[in-house]
Amino acid sequence: FYVYTPAGYETNPKQKYPVLYLQHGYSVDASGWTAVGRANVILDNLISQGKAKPMLVVMSLGYGAPEILQPNVSFRDADVRSRNFGRFTDALLQEVIPQVEKKYRAIADRRSRAMAGLSMGGAETLLTGLNHMDKFAWIGAFSGTGNGLSTAPIDPKTFIGGVFTDGAAFNAKVKLLWLGMGTAEPDPFPGAIGAFRKMLDDAGVKYVYVSSPG
Repeated sequence: FYVYTPAGYETNPKQKYPVLYLQHGYSVDASGWTAVGRANVILDNLISQGKAKPMLVVMSLGYGAPEILQPNVSFRDADVRSRNFGRFTDALLQEVIPQVEKKYRAIADRRSRAMAGLSMGGAETLLTGLNHMDKFAWIGAFSGTGNGLSTAPIDPKTFIGGVFTDGAAFNAKVKLLWLGMGTAEPDPFPGAIGAFRKMLDDAGVKYVYVSSPG
């Protein structure tokens, strides 16, 4: 995994920081956020402009099942996706987070941990964050859902262990649930994210949704 540290990290040795765990999408790797997305430059600018608080950003490899990248393996295979997400979650919680909190000056509580991701990373974020709300209080998905590629209606009583059964309790625990999608994204993303949002609306869950052009 890669770790972004904000300006002043080395010169303020007693300051501790909140952490964003940021996951990449399918077909790229942990370097994508900086090599392509320039997340480090963007965050430097936001912090310097007072639009973001100084934080650590941890960008880890999202492939719990590396075979998911093989040309003869379909990402639509539910068993492969389940194995990929399960192993990823285990690695994040049992290896990555403990190492980050040991080697970096991270604030080690759920209110100071956020997780977000793009596409596959968005699904990993929702499945990991919502199954482990004792670890994360801030959750964001960019073109990703917790219901995979399915566009079918979602039952909040059974979905992800029933975390959305009580919307008020969810709202009291999660500081922010953020979802975003482009207006021109291909199927099944509009339908899958639409089904997820309808379930949230029906359950009375508060969230932020951003629709960006293209």
